[in-house]
Amino acid sequence: MINKEVESYKLGNIRVIITETDDPNRLHVDCNDGTYHSEFTMRVYEYQYYKRHMNQRITTAYKKQYEKEAG
Repeated sequence: MINKEVESYKLGNIRVIITETDDPNRLHVDCNDGTYHSEFTMRVYEYQYYKRHMNQRITTAYKKQYEKEAG
């Protein structure tokens, strides 16, 4: 079963796709910048009220990946 897309957008060069899960209280977040891929689930409540914070954490995590690679 393919879960319905809730939203998709770009954070710089990171493509973020948010989809429903089998649990109505959770969402699946898929992040990909062409080099690194990350995915996780979060509560719908967190998505609604803490989306900005989530986006900052995604951006920071991707930056750290590239810093590790360069270091």
